[in-house]
Amino acid sequence: MAQTRSLGESSTWARIKRNWGLYLLMLPAIIIFICFTYMPMYGVVIAFKNFKPAQGIMGSAWAGFKYFERYFSSYMFGNTIKNTLIISIYTILVTFPLPVFLALMCNQMYAKRFKKFFQVSTYLPHFISTVVMCGMIILFLSPSSGVIPKLCGLVGIQTGDLMGKAEAFSSIYVWTEAWQHVGWDSIMYIAALSSVDPCLYEAAVVDGANKWQKMRFIDIPMLLPTMVTLFILRTGSVMSVGFEKVYLLQNDLNIASSEIISTYLYKMGLQSNQYSYSAAIGLFNNVVNFILLLSVNQIAKKMGDTSLF
Repeated sequence: MAQTRSLGESSTWARIKRNWGLYLLMLPAIIIFICFTYMPMYGVVIAFKNFKPAQGIMGSAWAGFKYFERYFSSYMFGNTIKNTLIISIYTILVTFPLPVFLALMCNQMYAKRFKKFFQVSTYLPHFISTVVMCGMIILFLSPSSGVIPKLCGLVGIQTGDLMGKAEAFSSIYVWTEAWQHVGWDSIMYIAALSSVDPCLYEAAVVDGANKWQKMRFIDIPMLLPTMVTLFILRTGSVMSVGFEKVYLLQNDLNIASSEIISTYLYKMGLQSNQYSYSAAIGLFNNVVNFILLLSVNQIAKKMGDTSLF
């Protein structure tokens, strides 16, 4: 047993010495990751304390599960959980299959110039900052001067103030998110399709397969491992809807459906200075995400050969 362990350790050190240049390149990223991800994790203890900045983290008195109980019993618990799940699941249902469809479409394009133009035009919105994107959304949906209400008015549809309708908030968030990021998200699928052996397409043509049959029997099976991996990662962040966009689009009229966990956490922690309470909410959120990630990964491992670990 000891001999096996020593052989394993020696082979590990031999591998590190052989590839020392690669490990040296990784070192800055590892140091940054440790300093800004692992070292601050000790601060999570304030979720269990009556944290006061003057007393410090270790000097503050213990509170146990007081702040968790406070959040679970508050009227905002059900509302923030519901809004977060609605927006998150709605986003996955729309933005997860669309990049796959876009990649399959691009793969079937044979005109190189048109294909490049199509890809670039779908990628570009990804590089618009969140602040600019939210400003564009508010301008486009303005009931007085917005492009979309005016176009709808030409065909006799009165939209009213869409940004002031609580029931419209999730759709506005999700479909603008799709427009901005679907092109960029399709890159991984396009890369996976580029590795398909051309002989498979040639054999399919010989057998009389059309484009739909090529996609069904060649392209989609090749994309499945990538799709499963990305789906596991997406489910691991179900409770973490993008804070910036929701907060910038939020107003007093749509807050009933736009108040999610991350915006409520921000208001409690930084605006109201309730640090322990906000830390408890954040810890609860991360624990749920972690459990979902492990569960979906385990299901994927049992159903197929693809999993994160």
